[in-house]
Amino acid sequence: MQSPDVAPHPAPSSPAGPAVDVEQAEAALVEHYPRLVRLAYLVLPPGRARGRRVLTAHALTQGALPRSPGPVPAIPAQPAGREGDPGYGLLRARVVRAALARSLPLRRRTWAMRTHLPPLLPQVWGLALFPRSGGADELALEERLAALSGPARAAYVLRGLERLPDGDVRGVLTAAGVADADAALREADRLPADHRLLHSPEFDPCSLQARPTDLMRRRRRLKAALAAGAALAVCGALLGLPGDGWGPDGAAAPPYARNPAAEAALDPGRLTRVSPTAWKTSPRTDFTVWPARGDLKGDEALLRRALAVWARPGGSVRVAATPGTPSGGPAGPPQLLYAGTVDNARVVLLHDGLRIARYAEPKDGTEGAALDFARVDGADRAVASAVVLGRADGNVRYLTAPWVRGAAARDLRRPDSGASGLTLTGGVTSPLAGPALQRGACTSWTALQLTDEAGTRLVTDLGELVPAHLTAGRPGAVGKTARAGALRTWAPFACSLTAMRSAGVRSVNAWPFAEQPLPDGSGSAAWVCTRAETWRGGGARVLAQFHTPGGPHGAVAARAEGRPACGPREPHVLAGVLWKAATGAWYLLAAGSRGTASVRATGGVEGSAAGHLLTVRAAQGARADLRGTLENGRAVSGLG
Repeated sequence: MQSPDVAPHPAPSSPAGPAVDVEQAEAALVEHYPRLVRLAYLVLPPGRARGRRVLTAHALTQGALPRSPGPVPAIPAQPAGREGDPGYGLLRARVVRAALARSLPLRRRTWAMRTHLPPLLPQVWGLALFPRSGGADELALEERLAALSGPARAAYVLRGLERLPDGDVRGVLTAAGVADADAALREADRLPADHRLLHSPEFDPCSLQARPTDLMRRRRRLKAALAAGAALAVCGALLGLPGDGWGPDGAAAPPYARNPAAEAALDPGRLTRVSPTAWKTSPRTDFTVWPARGDLKGDEALLRRALAVWARPGGSVRVAATPGTPSGGPAGPPQLLYAGTVDNARVVLLHDGLRIARYAEPKDGTEGAALDFARVDGADRAVASAVVLGRADGNVRYLTAPWVRGAAARDLRRPDSGASGLTLTGGVTSPLAGPALQRGACTSWTALQLTDEAGTRLVTDLGELVPAHLTAGRPGAVGKTARAGALRTWAPFACSLTAMRSAGVRSVNAWPFAEQPLPDGSGSAAWVCTRAETWRGGGARVLAQFHTPGGPHGAVAARAEGRPACGPREPHVLAGVLWKAATGAWYLLAAGSRGTASVRATGGVEGSAAGHLLTVRAAQGARADLRGTLENGRAVSGLG
């Protein structure tokens, strides 16, 4: 079934209804603001960061109020609002239209709509805001909504949240610019008709948690901004000095002067080419000992273009870099890792000691060239085992390290299924499914299994040049994920790797820190903490996840960024989740890592227990603050 299309600017098909006064619309906005914001939050594409999605929902709702004073014609072909209020009906249609515009591909958005930019207002500085985390049911609903098209998602939400019959839903969608409202309704029929979860605190952007952002990074940015401002003021004063001293050019060479170092960096004849056997005797096992490979490594014209684009990318070149990676030209002649044909492109891989740069151009020309950067300083044998050569048709090809003897594809979701062997041709793998490109519900997660003389390890594509190394175990004592026990640890939580995409991730560790008996006697739940370390050192992402027996996926109970929890510096974690038993009773389940002497819950749920586990009866939607005490007497707080 094709997804229903959305027109950027709907054309009225019937005369407008009675006019709505702006004051009447404002009164409806004030009265029903929480419901309208929840509506916008649910219709928005779920893939965006939760904090930005919250601010966007508030911005769209506030922007739905007409700007011009006086009467406003009602939007045609739409039902009346709550209890017949035309002001609410006008706002609801405008909110749905604006949220659906955010689902359009970037090429179909207009500058006037500003849908590809963060909202101007509201803005929050120094705090990260996000709704309370829900349970496994909310996570499953979020995944199902993400798999729907924008109009179908709006149809489902209007049915459940607004309790509108299909005829009224069709009217709101038509007013919002949906070209085929019937197709949207048919697509929404694929989801269960149980709409109670739409009222969960997980989807309430008006009831938020606040956490600080990266404080050290903010301080560094403030210092850098002050230093840059002072330098700019000094330079401005010096440029204005009269005479032949420090004038406009000063001691700088004339424009386009021939600089030996700059020329050497652009000369393909001066590229560093490592011997194919250097890695066998070198004490280093990183990218510096990779030999030059590929069928085009002798094509000087291609290499010259790659170096020139790296130094001076043109306006048509798509340039991308992982967070914390500079994209400037090389300081000297870089090392050639690969130059060859990959599917329908010519690809060049270069290494300058700090970064890997990938230049790619179509085989039939240079229009549409791309330049990607990834930071790789401090790489070791585990993370310098492979580099992404290219992605096409949902598949990915890797260039492997010269010490790799074998490669295979392994589905992390099915730990007992075994690995599927891949062919290696000149170090290049045959294509395998790329999890970074998959959309919709997560049913599998394909990782690359590499074997060398040191053993077997797993890496996975997270949408960047260098795949992330996967490990499992307690911080400071992690093991290789290719082992059977580690594979079973990762299986329920593999799909959570989507939260680590495009973040400059170096490695991800899964640590099963606790098992907790369920209060209804149905078995024991597993608590696992996944921590993604980055190449830049800061901005590590931490997820505390909860998995019940027989469940297909783990549920994210808490998350944090830039905190040392679950890492070698802070090998402790405490997290909790509201869980519903088969009998319908709700419980607060909390668990701490080994070494936790006691756990206490305060706020909406009160309770305490000795040891690292806590089970307390709770009400649906209750909120609690967790505190723990370690065996050494130090206090710890709940993650997230």
